[in-house]
Amino acid sequence: MSKGDQVYSPAEDSFLLLRAALREVRPDDRVLEVGTGSGYIAAGLLGRAARVVATDINPHAAASARARGVEVVRTDLAAGISGPFDLILFNPPYLPTAPEERIDDWLECALDGGPTGRAVIERFIADAGRVLAPSGRILLLISSLTGPDEVREAFTRHGFVSFIVDEENLDGETLYVLRAMRDLCRMKF
Repeated sequence: MSKGDQVYSPAEDSFLLLRAALREVRPDDRVLEVGTGSGYIAAGLLGRAARVVATDINPHAAASARARGVEVVRTDLAAGISGPFDLILFNPPYLPTAPEERIDDWLECALDGGPTGRAVIERFIADAGRVLAPSGRILLLISSLTGPDEVREAFTRHGFVSFIVDEENLDGETLYVLRAMRDLCRMKF
């Protein structure tokens, strides 16, 4: 298997998240793309934000993103990253995957969301506030297969408000982009 076969290629979910990110990004934003894959989204924001940094645990993906001119840190989610970032983007592994369906390779890491499709998403949400600027925003790509209500509840449990800002209907599945930010009504000052 070639290195390219081990990197998630841009598809409808990538295109949808980039479209939402282009509407959301501001020239003075510090942007973090978690799980950048090929670097397609981060590269699409270069020159539109003050700084764009990306992470990926997959060494082949990190190399692919670097080849697109993206500053990449090879890490799991945002581990070891210090913020703050004004905009955090994530097209996570969101496909529900039963244990017996799991395949141990780098590409599978980009797809396998655990039994509910939310295993990686919930870890991301739990840590996102650590690197998010006080008035920062998160754009998270999810699927109807993932349980959008459950993802929004996870954001709420971690002190965020979230809402759908874009969606695309595919055959048998709907993709959503959630926008989340800190719930200022619940913050302690």
